Amino acid sequence: MLKTKSIFLSSVVAALAGFLFGFDTIVISGADRPIQELWLLSDLYHGTFIMSMALWGTVIGALFGGIPCDRFGRRKTLFWIGVLYLVSALGSAFAPSPEIFSLSRFIGGLGVGASSVAAPIYISEITPAEKRGKLVALYQFNIVFGILVAFLSNYLIGLTFDESAWRWMLGVEAIPATIYLLLVLGIPESPRWLILKKNDLKSAKSLLEQLNPRENIDRMILEIQNSATKKAGKSIFFSKRFSFPITLAFLIAFFNQLSGINFVLYYAPRIFEQAGVAAGSVLGVSVSIGIVNLLFTLLGMYLIDRAGRRKLMYIGSFGYIFSLSGVAWAFFTGAEGTVVVIFVCLFIASHAVGQGAVIWVFISEIFPNVVRDYGMSLGSGTHWVFAAIITLLTPTVLNAFSGAQIFSFFAFMMVLQLLFVWKVMPETKNITLEEMEVKLGVSQKDLEKLIDD
Repeated sequence: MLKTKSIFLSSVVAALAGFLFGFDTIVISGADRPIQELWLLSDLYHGTFIMSMALWGTVIGALFGGIPCDRFGRRKTLFWIGVLYLVSALGSAFAPSPEIFSLSRFIGGLGVGASSVAAPIYISEITPAEKRGKLVALYQFNIVFGILVAFLSNYLIGLTFDESAWRWMLGVEAIPATIYLLLVLGIPESPRWLILKKNDLKSAKSLLEQLNPRENIDRMILEIQNSATKKAGKSIFFSKRFSFPITLAFLIAFFNQLSGINFVLYYAPRIFEQAGVAAGSVLGVSVSIGIVNLLFTLLGMYLIDRAGRRKLMYIGSFGYIFSLSGVAWAFFTGAEGTVVVIFVCLFIASHAVGQGAVIWVFISEIFPNVVRDYGMSLGSGTHWVFAAIITLLTPTVLNAFSGAQIFSFFAFMMVLQLLFVWKVMPETKNITLEEMEVKLGVSQKDLEKLIDD
């Protein structure tokens, strides 16, 4: 029998997929320069096949990660995500050529994308309703924590090793990946999946009795069975009926990446070096980004249900504009590297408390239940496609334009985001999903009639 405290532990284990997500995504920043110099790669090749390849894997993993979750179960999917992380870490560390390295990073990207689908679904389905928000938030926390550990790991390994440092930076991920794999073997399957896909009512009922001891379990099982009776197709999702929420999901994901967040996270050492920070100090300075990101992510998670989504987006937008303009000014005037570091940390804080806290919550709220999967895929896909494009082009852009020009462009895009928040973005705080459907001009009842027809 699954004990109550094991519910929390199972959620923690699933959330560790987020830690590997954050670690895998950012660890490449420490290997950026050494890899390009080792294999004498052009900026375009380096950006396309070394730095952004994991992100293209992430796009595919995010768009199609729901398929194995649905067909094979949440638990098995989480296990194979760990396998992908492990293979990627070892393949990247021992890669004899840029082609093998690129393939290994792509495999890790598949794990990142799939984990962004599987882990939140599993946690939300395994936990009691009154604890769901707090435990699902563990996933976002672990992503940011993984980012911090990656920056710190890169710094410490850089102090310890010389030419082979980048291989150790990437290979060390095999340790948490192995621990995660072993832990995932001990978690239970989702009771919802057992009911809907395996028709295993006995096992599901046993789990639900432990997860929700105060509820009418027979009624819960009936509600779960009824919840999957209606499903909208893609033709309905892309109809005019959903044009407004689709526009909202696209724009918030678009502006998320046009803030330059992945540009900074992936290329922080190179940016600091270009700003005049001593080469031996750039990895250590990058750790400050991870610390600021973690602290302000916690603040954003605390404020999102208190201040509201729009207010956080306003705070983030003004912070973006000020900090990005400050970085552009520092590059233009030739200010000391310390000034750039301060403004970049302010930029990270603005992102963590604004877009970083809001984007996934907001997208999940603006679509009705029967099309929410399509809406999340659209928003996630948009986010990762632009992340991959920006990461691909960055080495070329850094050599073609000055830091002042690049950060001025990002600051201008955040002015446009501010206009989006002011004129277009609705508030979703304290509004039920049914009320939100009416507010956005989408009626769940009308949609169900359309599906039946």
